[in-house]
Amino acid sequence: MAGGGFCKLPNGSVVVAITLAGPTDGAGPGAPVRVLVHAANRARALTRLRNAGLRAVYLRGNAEPPTPDEITAVLHHPDGLLWRARPERAQELWHPIRALLRPAVPVRRPA
Repeated sequence: MAGGGFCKLPNGSVVVAITLAGPTDGAGPGAPVRVLVHAANRARALTRLRNAGLRAVYLRGNAEPPTPDEITAVLHHPDGLLWRARPERAQELWHPIRALLRPAVPVRRPA
C-alpha cells in the first residue's frame, strides 16, 4: 500500500506526496518512488496522477505529508508533478513525471 499525505497551502491549493513502488525491472518491484503533485484540491491532484498513467493511486490518511523542501520543489516546477527514486536520499534531484513513465526501450512500429 502506498504511503503518502498532503499539505494545504495558504492560497487554498494542496501539495500531495505519495510513496509508491518503483517501476519493475523484471525481478520484482523497483526502489520506492516519491511522487509530488500540486493541484487545486486533493481530488484534482489524484486525478492528475491518474491521467499521467498512475491508475491505481489512492490517498488514505496523512501519514507521510510532504516536507517543506518537497513543497518548494513542486511549487517551483512548471508542471507541478515531480518524482524522485530514493526518498531517503536528499542528494538526488527531482525529475519530471514523464521521465518516470517513459519506456526504457523505444517502441518500434512496423513499416
